Amino acid sequence: MVSLSGGQERSDSGMSLQQRLATVAEAILPTTEEDDGSLTVQHDGTFSSLRVVTIAEGLDMVALTQMLAWDLPLDAKLRATVGEHAHHTLLGTVSLTEKGAATGGNSRKQADVLLRYNFPAAGLTDEALGTLILMVLSTGADVRRALVG
Repeated sequence: MVSLSGGQERSDSGMSLQQRLATVAEAILPTTEEDDGSLTVQHDGTFSSLRVVTIAEGLDMVALTQMLAWDLPLDAKLRATVGEHAHHTLLGTVSLTEKGAATGGNSRKQADVLLRYNFPAAGLTDEALGTLILMVLSTGADVRRALVG
């Protein structure tokens, strides 16, 4: 790897990590490149944002945020279920995001459930990068199925 200014590392193939991430994601999943350079990918009823974040010179991380479920009725059962998944999930952090009361006369609070996972990708082959992404996204899809069926 050769380090360039701004933390953009390029592999021997001359591709930056962001370019490699896009190439790998597009090969395995429906992928849209957004205006800000992030990627939106779809997997098994979920959608995710993937982006490269430079933490320090030579330390680029892939930040993955996966929407697992949204607009769920917020109650004690949902909190407990998400808490169990957060406790048992190894690849990523499952979290519950509370939202205000729904509009249209419904006064019940709602929540979204997300999975977040950040990892350094320097040194990973394209195959390893794709495998890790699929493992994380599959974990999120499993949690989604447990929440919404």
